[in-house]
Amino acid sequence: MKGKAADKIRNFVLAGDAGCGKTSLADLLLFKGGVVSRQGSVDDGTSVSDYRDEERERKASMYAAPLNCPWKDSHFFFIDTPGYVDFFGETLSSIAVADMVVIVIDAASGIDMGTIKVWRAARDRGIPRAFFINGCDRDQADYAGVLAKIQQNYGATVCIPFTVPVGEKTNFSGVIPVLGDDPSTEEHRLALMDTIAESDEKLMEKYLEEGELSPQEIASGLSASLLSGDVVPVFAGSAATGVGVEEFMDAVASCFPSPVAGRAVPLKKGEFICDKPQGDGKGFVFKSVNDPFVGQLTFCRVYAGVFSSDHEITNSTNGNKERMGSMMLVNGKDQQTVSEAGPGEIIAIAKLKSTHLGDTLCGKGDSDEFLPTKYPTPTMHAAVFPVKSGEDEKIATGLIRISEEDPTVRLERDPETAETVLSCMGDQHQNNIIARLKEMFKVECELKTPKVPYRETIQGSGTATYRHKKQTGGHGQFAEVHLRVDCTPDADFEFGNEVVGGNIPKNYIPAVEKGVREAMAKGPLAGCKVINLKATVFDGKYHPVDSSEMAFKIASRAAFRDAMKSAKPQLLEPIMSVRVFFPEEYMGDISGDLNSRRGRILGMDREEGLQVVKAEIPLAEVYNYPTTLRSITHGRGTFESEFARYEPVPANIAKEIEAAAEHEHDED
Repeated sequence: MKGKAADKIRNFVLAGDAGCGKTSLADLLLFKGGVVSRQGSVDDGTSVSDYRDEERERKASMYAAPLNCPWKDSHFFFIDTPGYVDFFGETLSSIAVADMVVIVIDAASGIDMGTIKVWRAARDRGIPRAFFINGCDRDQADYAGVLAKIQQNYGATVCIPFTVPVGEKTNFSGVIPVLGDDPSTEEHRLALMDTIAESDEKLMEKYLEEGELSPQEIASGLSASLLSGDVVPVFAGSAATGVGVEEFMDAVASCFPSPVAGRAVPLKKGEFICDKPQGDGKGFVFKSVNDPFVGQLTFCRVYAGVFSSDHEITNSTNGNKERMGSMMLVNGKDQQTVSEAGPGEIIAIAKLKSTHLGDTLCGKGDSDEFLPTKYPTPTMHAAVFPVKSGEDEKIATGLIRISEEDPTVRLERDPETAETVLSCMGDQHQNNIIARLKEMFKVECELKTPKVPYRETIQGSGTATYRHKKQTGGHGQFAEVHLRVDCTPDADFEFGNEVVGGNIPKNYIPAVEKGVREAMAKGPLAGCKVINLKATVFDGKYHPVDSSEMAFKIASRAAFRDAMKSAKPQLLEPIMSVRVFFPEEYMGDISGDLNSRRGRILGMDREEGLQVVKAEIPLAEVYNYPTTLRSITHGRGTFESEFARYEPVPANIAKEIEAAAEHEHDED
């Protein structure tokens, strides 16, 4: 903020599992920083962070909330993020613009899915991490056990306590900073000093010779170790009682890297080194919301230089010029207008005309773009239908607007099934989207399981001859096509011409191919697209007056359908490659469920404390899998999926699909 030195800014994210206390900690930081006179409460519906109606109703975060507060001579810009995996896209967007990721862990429940996903996301982006073990005052708290698990998963010489608890469970009464002189923390202090010394050869030499380092050397070595990820601080505390939180805030101010400490941020081409507090501003748009009072608000993390209100800036992603209008610092629904913003600050900009999520904003002549955030592939899919007829366009408009704010929401019109398919991250995410659609756009819809895009192919060869002849007065229509179809497993479609002697003039051959391609759109079994086939025209006849391109298209379509019937047609279904992540105790239930879905388990592995099963499942069996997985694992499992290939549908299931298609055709 104006007048605040960039090296006094601290930018970080609070992330972790649902229910670990992130939002309570965020509200406490705001209270201790003097932003609010009374600490907000999730249970009472007074949280600054969870201020939206749907969040207050569910008593859980569903959106990332940028917040800020002063602390002593520093200023914190931090983001409270959702813990539910359905809303992990919001967390990913926030992690991408953080200088530090604070992973909050419940002292009673320990490491779970959210912890692991956040750690991976921060690690993959090269962002330093820290842990805050929350709820050390609870009856079931196990600080020592959680710390041991953290060190087991992520390294005992890397994850080092910066504060240690005084007392256990309900007797938890305070914390002791490890960098102090209390003898009870000697073991942790020595481990930290060893790691700091290893960050630089000169420091190592001095430490080996003299056995100690100066405060300035400790500070510089610690900064380097944090940026490199060689040190991951672990803090103890309780957001409920406030014990250990001020010590955490002191450590954030004194130890966490500043936004101009020289951290490398990935660009589309190369890296950007964050060390420029002056000059034109450069920032990344990580969040976009439609504010009911202000309109479109674009949230930008400033990486370098200074943005000023009422100045022209460049969107280097699309090349457009923008006028920087009103800039605000945001705490929940409260907005404070500012005239300038520098490195590390998170600002909301009103009414930018052509700037969207993932864009880079900068000064004139700067064309470098930050690397966009990579979001997970949606795992839940549903066909969307209006409750009231004629509201299809209204629903599509609303869903498109929602998807512009949330990149994990996808809307596609499937030309094969003629369905509009909504894809998202899970049932909670889906329910929220439909609720927003009703609230914001006053339209209701119903969801159904999408139709599976089956395919048809052939197992052998088939031939057919078809003569199209029609006389209607004047010029008639005439074309005769002799066609052969063969199976080609390695290609979707090939076309061959073996006509000799001019029985079909060359200028009509393209019409034959076009007719075949049109006929392949609907196969003979269930009206599905035909693949893995070669069609060869090997003979035919024409009439010098009555033949035309249209006549040959009609004849080739009919010949293709007849040839398919004699070539052992077969129905194919899409097979998905899936990776399922879950705690080991659910292995039996997961394996049994996958087998019941006609799945093939290809292998098992462990990643950072989780069991991972690799399998292949038909797409038809994947549509309801997110709900089942959530039920089996009590919300502690997740999965990824991608298309692998097409395979033959089992005969009994194929008969059901063909019968259903025939029934639908008869109704039409």
